[in-house]
Amino acid sequence: MSIERPMPPVDANERDMLEGWLDFHRSTLALKCEGLTDSRLRVAAVPPSEMSLLGLVRHMADVERHWYRRVLAGEDHPPLHYTDDDPDGDFHAARTDTWERAYAVWQGEIAAARTVAAEFRLDEPSRGRHRRTGLPSTLRWIHTHMIEEYARHNGHADLIRECLDGTTGV
Repeated sequence: MSIERPMPPVDANERDMLEGWLDFHRSTLALKCEGLTDSRLRVAAVPPSEMSLLGLVRHMADVERHWYRRVLAGEDHPPLHYTDDDPDGDFHAARTDTWERAYAVWQGEIAAARTVAAEFRLDEPSRGRHRRTGLPSTLRWIHTHMIEEYARHNGHADLIRECLDGTTGV
């Protein structure tokens, strides 16, 4: 599989700009994982962190689900990879977890996020509530938060990938 990373527009309206940067960061995470075996993707290469590239992809699938389907759309979907007993379960990829499965689930959540987002204006309040504040969020806030979330975790992915095989600069 060859991952293509769309460049964000340099002159666009606010929505296209936000969605362009979000897609750029989504693709960046996929590129950080490209070409590695399942066993390499499971390696937590930056001690003492337990993060692995596969764990980051699983985490982002849950984050996409949470913000777009649960908060923005107000839908009732359980977490994919974590539980109350293991709140970091999304980061804990098991030996049986594969890139193929994690990638498919993540891409499914991204597709669902796009479908939900298309139904909302940037300034429209969500149907669900932020779990900490109890307040609705806007699509603008969620898109901005997701860009920040991906950018932060792409920094983690940079370090993990460099420790695994020296690859930098994607």
